[in-house]
Amino acid sequence: MGKALMIQGTSSGAGKSLLVTALCRIFSNLGYEVVPFKSQNMSLNSAPSIEGGEISRAQYLQAIACRKKPSVKFNPILLKPEGNMTSQVVFMGKPIGSVSAKDYMLSRKEELFRKAMKVLDGLKEKHDLVLIEGAGSPVEINLKDYDIANMRVAKHAGAKVILVTDIDRGGSFASIVGTMELLSEEERELVTGFVFNKFRGDASLLKPGFDYLEKRYGKPTLGVIPYVEHRLPEEDSLAEFPKVRGELHIQIIKLPHISNFTDFEPLHWANGVDYVTRAEEIEGDVIIIPGSKNTVEDLLWMRENGIEDAILDAHREGAFVVGICGGFQMLGEEIVDEVESKRGRVKGIGLLPAKTVFMREKRTNHLKARVLWGPAEGMSVEGYEIRMGRSVSERPFSVITSVNGEKTFEPEGAIGERAFGTYLHGIFHNFAFTERFLNFLRAEKGLEQVSVKRWSIEEEIEKFARIVEENLDVDRILGELGL
Repeated sequence: MGKALMIQGTSSGAGKSLLVTALCRIFSNLGYEVVPFKSQNMSLNSAPSIEGGEISRAQYLQAIACRKKPSVKFNPILLKPEGNMTSQVVFMGKPIGSVSAKDYMLSRKEELFRKAMKVLDGLKEKHDLVLIEGAGSPVEINLKDYDIANMRVAKHAGAKVILVTDIDRGGSFASIVGTMELLSEEERELVTGFVFNKFRGDASLLKPGFDYLEKRYGKPTLGVIPYVEHRLPEEDSLAEFPKVRGELHIQIIKLPHISNFTDFEPLHWANGVDYVTRAEEIEGDVIIIPGSKNTVEDLLWMRENGIEDAILDAHREGAFVVGICGGFQMLGEEIVDEVESKRGRVKGIGLLPAKTVFMREKRTNHLKARVLWGPAEGMSVEGYEIRMGRSVSERPFSVITSVNGEKTFEPEGAIGERAFGTYLHGIFHNFAFTERFLNFLRAEKGLEQVSVKRWSIEEEIEKFARIVEENLDVDRILGELGL
């Protein structure tokens, strides 16, 4: 059996996901067969697995860091919030139903936990090391008895646990002490040390705090990770949405059920983006409706709050409108949904010549396509799809040429007057397309053409992993693991 190392946090957003990502690459670089694992993740940012299923974007990134193809085994349980305290449950990549938080806690968790642990056992049998990510805090008093993502997993796996805290938020020593005090004695024994994340300044000034922790708990501080600017995708919508007004004013509607907002990170870095939630804010050169976990409900939310009318007004005044996945569906003429919202026929915004019908089977695939939209016509792009809707249009945005490596010819998306929509998540990560898109709009506005800086996830992982390795006692961690 292989070893297991688990990263838990004093809170959500402490940096667990990216620390696991860095450790995946560090141990892979050292020659170990390593894979990531998170028993249960709640996230609206998901990605397709090698099996054609759906996993959290965090475990997808961690798999890349391990130099492994993303597998549903790395994230057996994925919860996708749908609103009204209800989530869609995805198990081993496939939706198995929607349940309320209470029903899930009382009736489904135990069964799924047992199955997830069998998956974890299988990973340990076949690899030198499994790097396990925890969820939120391991000591939420009202949830601890039902927790299947933290100490219970560590106990099952016999994992060493590193506790990470975000010092940039403040109160990090108190967070560690509070967490340790609320752990049982058996659980405290699993903790092998602490990591302080996102530090700005001279780490030597923290030594009195480190000495206190070691004296009180007999556990060392294993590292202080500096605050790092990076281009790695954020884990979930807890990350603050940036509001940056660039030379092109690009506005993104922050939907109640927004999903896969990582689609827009290249636009943020190349120009700046402005997330908006109110009709009176809408005035951009470009307005983007992103993906949604509940397309029809988010469309009705925009309609009720005047955002739909504001988009139409801005479009009449010259704004360019884009829809990605659920946003594309909303921009069409009609949606028929007896599956997700069960609202039947719903009128769309009407800026795209497309009609959508929701099916029960979800499409989860890696795609290659050829763009048909004029300014970028003929360009080859890559992306992925995660959708239950099937749309038809006489003016498609692109033609899918490959699905999971298999050649095909399938129109997708739609083109309208100063508008387009596509099912291609990740379209803006095709830097040549993004450059063409931005420069088309910049030319209209009389702005100079720009070159969009290219970067790769591989390079970003390596860069981040090197910084973590320089500031972490990797040798001590190896010793604790017996590696």
